[in-house]
Amino acid sequence: MAIERRPLRDQIKAEVLARSRRGDFPAGHNINEARLAAELGVSRTPLREALIALEIEGLIESSPGKGFRFAPVTPREYEELSPVVAALEALALESSSAAYLDRTAPRLLELAEEFAATEATQAEVEQRDDEWHELLLGGCSNERLMDLITTVKASLRRYVHLKLGDETQVSRSADEHRLIAQRLIAGDLSGAVLALKANWTSGTDQVLTRIDSAWPNGDGIVGGLEVIVEGMHQDRAESGRDVPEEHRARRGGGSRGR
Repeated sequence: MAIERRPLRDQIKAEVLARSRRGDFPAGHNINEARLAAELGVSRTPLREALIALEIEGLIESSPGKGFRFAPVTPREYEELSPVVAALEALALESSSAAYLDRTAPRLLELAEEFAATEATQAEVEQRDDEWHELLLGGCSNERLMDLITTVKASLRRYVHLKLGDETQVSRSADEHRLIAQRLIAGDLSGAVLALKANWTSGTDQVLTRIDSAWPNGDGIVGGLEVIVEGMHQDRAESGRDVPEEHRARRGGGSRGR
């Protein structure tokens, strides 16, 4: 890991996020701090600071005696996060410099066309999507708002693989990006804002279905198994220990959602 002129904990945090997005850390995976610190070539103090920051953002959770683990993915979390990100990005777009949007819209449309026309790996698609949204909101000068967007999206990014899992959804996403850019080129900011919100909220049902099919027990952990420190496993599907009440209800046939 290259050392840059920024706090070490921030570099560690960025690396952990990158590994999480690559799928190195499954939902529910416990973090072996000593092993991870050795892999990154850092001490456990800045690593713990980075993990605490990620816990605040909702990507990681901790419990006494068990340390840190990557939080499970759940239908409820996705249902709650998706409209929040949509609203925050819409506000950022509305707050953006008009001159910036006029100057950037043609490039956004060009990138959207490339997005639809070229074949790419899922990782490349995810990277392009992130870069497209960063370019879209590059004219927003509200730093607090942009920091908040970054924080909330850190949790939502765990669902990217479920959202962009097939060619149909990738094509639809490209169409949605194209529409946003076209609205901006036409000078229709309100239309672009509506299209941006739709981009974030579309496909919610498909994502929720994928979560349920991948983790039928509703706990965000494959097969009801949670990865424990040093690779040990404990089957919680039978006992229901440490499983939230709402998850136990779903195992007994309770309905999904709030």
